[in-house]
Amino acid sequence: MTLLKRILREKRALIVPLAVGVVLNVAAFGLVVYPLGVKSAGAANRAVAAAQALKAAEAENTSARALLAGKTRADQELSTFYDKVLPADLPAARRLTYATLPALALKTAVRFLDRKFDDEPATKNARFGRLKILTQFSGEYASLRRLIYELESAPEFVIIDDVILAQPDPAKPLALTLELSTYYRLGTHGS
Repeated sequence: MTLLKRILREKRALIVPLAVGVVLNVAAFGLVVYPLGVKSAGAANRAVAAAQALKAAEAENTSARALLAGKTRADQELSTFYDKVLPADLPAARRLTYATLPALALKTAVRFLDRKFDDEPATKNARFGRLKILTQFSGEYASLRRLIYELESAPEFVIIDDVILAQPDPAKPLALTLELSTYYRLGTHGS
């Protein structure tokens, strides 16, 4: 008889309940504890995914609020531009440059030579009209540069479309031709 068989026979009352307990523990682990652990890990993964989705939704909400605030600000600035900067009609657009150009020429020591207006016909359903102005000046180069700078930085809404600088005769001052545009609001139906 071997030692193991002898121990099993003599201590059977102690070993059998111990073996049954180990089997029950393994069964309880396999049937109860392990599935609950898997379920708990799945819940933790879902919680992490939910937290990430919440962060993404908060970032999207912040972005949407910023977009809405930017759109509101752009609408306000555009309304201010239409109401306060842009001339109300064609006569207002002409007045905008009529006195301004000779005054700028005088301020910058440039000789004002000529000005021609050309009102482009408005297209159907247009909201704005365009007034083209062709002006001619003469003077020294530095004065002409200062005139252009003053015109660009003036509060009046005038766009410089083209600049032509020429000196047909070396004995005479430079000739500056500016093609300018300004826009004005049209009434309903482009009138």
